[in-house]
Amino acid sequence: MAVEEEGLRVFQSVKIKIGEAKNIPPYPGPNKMRDCYCTVNLDQEEVFRTKIIEKSLCPFYGEDFYCEIPRNFRHLSFYIFDRDVFRRDSSIGKVAVKKEDLQKYHGKDTWFQLQPVSADSEVQGKVHLELRLSEVITDSGVVCHKLATRVLECQGLPIVNGQCDPYAAVSLLGPSRSEAKKTKVKRKTNNPQFDEVFYFEITRQLSYTKRQFDVEEEDVDKLALRVDLWNASNLKFGDEFLGGVRVPLKVLGQAGVHDAWYFLQPRENGNKSVKADELGSLRLNIVYTEDHVFPSERYSPLTDLLLQSAQVEPVSASAAHILGEVCREKQEAAVPLVRLFLHYGKIVPFVSAIAHAEINRTQDPNTIFRGNSLTSKCIDETMKLAGMHYLQVTLKPIIDEICTEHKSCEIDPVKLKESENLETNRENLRQYVDRIFNVITTSGVRCPTVMCDIFFSLRESAASRFQVDQDVRYTAVSSFIFLRFFAPAILSPNLFQLRPHHPDPCTSRTLTLISKTIQTLGSLAKSKSANFKESYMAAFYDYFNEQKYADAVKNFLDLISSSGRWDQKSIETPIMLKEGFMIKRAQGRNRFGMKNFKKRWFRLTNHEFTYHKTKGNSKGECALCRIPIENILAVERLEEESFKMKNMFQVIQPERALYIQANNCVEARDWIDILTKVSQCNRKRLSTYHPSAYLNGHWLCCKQSIDSAPGCTPCTGGLPANIQLDIDGDRETERIYSLFSTYMSKLVKMQEACGSRSVYDGPEQEEYSTFVIDDPQETYKTLKQIVSAVQTLEQQHAQYKRDKFRKTKYGSQEHPIGDKSFQCYIRQQSESSTYSI
Repeated sequence: MAVEEEGLRVFQSVKIKIGEAKNIPPYPGPNKMRDCYCTVNLDQEEVFRTKIIEKSLCPFYGEDFYCEIPRNFRHLSFYIFDRDVFRRDSSIGKVAVKKEDLQKYHGKDTWFQLQPVSADSEVQGKVHLELRLSEVITDSGVVCHKLATRVLECQGLPIVNGQCDPYAAVSLLGPSRSEAKKTKVKRKTNNPQFDEVFYFEITRQLSYTKRQFDVEEEDVDKLALRVDLWNASNLKFGDEFLGGVRVPLKVLGQAGVHDAWYFLQPRENGNKSVKADELGSLRLNIVYTEDHVFPSERYSPLTDLLLQSAQVEPVSASAAHILGEVCREKQEAAVPLVRLFLHYGKIVPFVSAIAHAEINRTQDPNTIFRGNSLTSKCIDETMKLAGMHYLQVTLKPIIDEICTEHKSCEIDPVKLKESENLETNRENLRQYVDRIFNVITTSGVRCPTVMCDIFFSLRESAASRFQVDQDVRYTAVSSFIFLRFFAPAILSPNLFQLRPHHPDPCTSRTLTLISKTIQTLGSLAKSKSANFKESYMAAFYDYFNEQKYADAVKNFLDLISSSGRWDQKSIETPIMLKEGFMIKRAQGRNRFGMKNFKKRWFRLTNHEFTYHKTKGNSKGECALCRIPIENILAVERLEEESFKMKNMFQVIQPERALYIQANNCVEARDWIDILTKVSQCNRKRLSTYHPSAYLNGHWLCCKQSIDSAPGCTPCTGGLPANIQLDIDGDRETERIYSLFSTYMSKLVKMQEACGSRSVYDGPEQEEYSTFVIDDPQETYKTLKQIVSAVQTLEQQHAQYKRDKFRKTKYGSQEHPIGDKSFQCYIRQQSESSTYSI
């Protein structure tokens, strides 16, 4: 979800690897061990939580988290908590990285020292203030100066213990004064509208007089206004501090007026003094990206150049192939290229072209697609995108069962525990391998069409290149579907959304053994036992040395690489797409029923959207409510003012709307996206909706009194119907432009290499040897077009920044005072303006 700016969309995303923590302080008891977990927070809003690592002061998490960030934020924070069975979990420490500092740690494994968690430092949000200095004539005729302070509103205040009842305390601070006044408490909102004015005297009468109207005027520069936000709490500990701001009165200047937004700041000296290593440290790898995307017409030259890649002869002279040549890692190029070609429906001809070229360069059929080439990375990424739900329906049930049962499957005699039996473990493992092998080899009917078309192309190219080797048509396909798709998903199910967290060590070992066996079964190697370094694995594999396993693999590979495909709509197996706890408002199906809010377990399949009283009941038939997918007319956000609750959305049905509150902004966006995608093809989808609720006999948004009145706001539809491939083509082209811009020096070097090869027919220079250039003249022509398109986009980005710098006011709602990232931006623009002058 993009943050809209003038003529431009800003997409933010973050990919995090939470590694491990070390030197956590021991628990102050006889046990000393802790049960720790880590949370990821946007400011104070939790968006992800790791599993709990029990009885450890150096917990290893090894978890990955990715999310699109749907709003602006100031800090990306990580909290380490100690689970407490009887009381609220206690926070041990935190890591808070400012948004403007995220690029410092981009893609690097970094150890961060844990800092203390203090209520005084846990702030977020902003406040709008208006200050006005005016003259007032008193009853005695003396002219006094008074400061009128207007507290208009706040936005994005933190929610404390599930509630936010804020008020503002306003104080005038000076050398010999401290006056304080308070606003009224605003209940159940973290975006309060105060609009209250407070007056403070700046000029006072002297205690002695030389003349009748002598006054003492304080030095305004020494005075400051302090505004603190508090949460009115009913707890015995008192009200909670939400943040504050200090405004020196010298900002009033000659005009005597100041109107600005401020970011709330922590209380001074809020953190306790703790030594650097006292709370331990946390290892993180953070990749934060921010894409500034223009309207489509700006990208047309570069997009058209990229989409023509499949038709360019030779393909090594195409723009897409050149991107793979100049990027440091092939993966960098593969991700946006695959998404772009998928978006425009041209992935199959592109992958077929680069695969055909790579196969023709391969001399030995046994090494086909073994390297990390652009082809292999592109096919990997295509399978990950197009095949995610194929994996879900194929592997998730059995993976869930393995993770739940915790059966011992260790077959290494050295690692065997005393209480375990080797033969029993072998039988457990054999049964798991058999079941997974069967579900894979019988799943050909569900393999996505785009994958089948690519496999057909690989099979034909390999068979044509190596006509003597009869098995190459199988190994060319199995090297992807088994080696790079099913085996990695079994090994690390959390990375393929098959499990929420990394499995425990015992289950992880079981999955490793299964993955090794499945990989070998799918490889169709001549000598299977030689594939295992470990003798115990070679002995275990004897179970599967029957011809029926090889025949099943070949039948499966034949099926998924055949050119004729069937209509996948005939597949009626329910696919579980998403599930989790949320809070729903009663729909009022009973005329006199209570319309209260209750926590329920929600499940979404490709057939229906249901909710259940508890998680345990979700697998049975006792759903409290079932909504067939065809009955979902729209899925939209619900304005917070409707129920004074954040992260709410509505699932609109023919007769009523179901109002739901998600746990955080990321979950709300995910639910809205997947519900919208799965219902996108419904014939009766609405074109308009009501952004607010129907309460007290009328719609809060448009004030219409009829509950069936047509909507007053256009729906935010237009998403692709294909669940797997919700891709923004312009965003992917922007990412490709950024890569070309980053590696511009390599583009220039490649141009030099083309010139060198065209002029001299001798040994190439060593610095050019890394580039694959089959046709220097055609490659040079494409390079010239790429450089031209990239330079044009660079100029447009630079012009946008200049225009934004000229228009944007520091202290506006978009860039409040205290916005460090905007201050850095201003400094950079000022420097660039100076250099340009």
